[in-house]
Amino acid sequence: MSIVSFYVLPPTSSTQERYLFTCKLIEKSYRSGCFCYVLTDSPEQSRLLDDLLWTFRAGSFIPHQLYTGEPPAIEKIILIGSIDPPGGWQANVINLSSQCPQNFRQVERILEILDNSEAGKAAGRQRYRQYQQAGLDMATHAIQQI
Repeated sequence: MSIVSFYVLPPTSSTQERYLFTCKLIEKSYRSGCFCYVLTDSPEQSRLLDDLLWTFRAGSFIPHQLYTGEPPAIEKIILIGSIDPPGGWQANVINLSSQCPQNFRQVERILEILDNSEAGKAAGRQRYRQYQQAGLDMATHAIQQI
């Protein structure tokens, strides 16, 4: 059964801080040996996160690539894309999209990151209800500092 973790950022958080927190989660996932898939709303959002992963912390290296439907050449890599994750990357999905992952019942762990924007909070509440109606295990973490 899928486990969903909601990370609620501080009330003063911005979209940029949401992306920075996402980079930190990706780095933590990578360092623990989990090669997650980051689901975005669009190819543009995927590219933005791709660029940020190169610059968010000096000296940090996280192997990653944009996913466009072609199998990656390397197995142990973080994938970022706006389409469903390929097999092998469904263990951990960081969801930056405004929708639930299409086959969310097949994902072992879903990480949702909510900033303080009204649109983001409304979409997050809708996803929460969908996961709840599906009977998934959920946890909420209030983040005090990014």
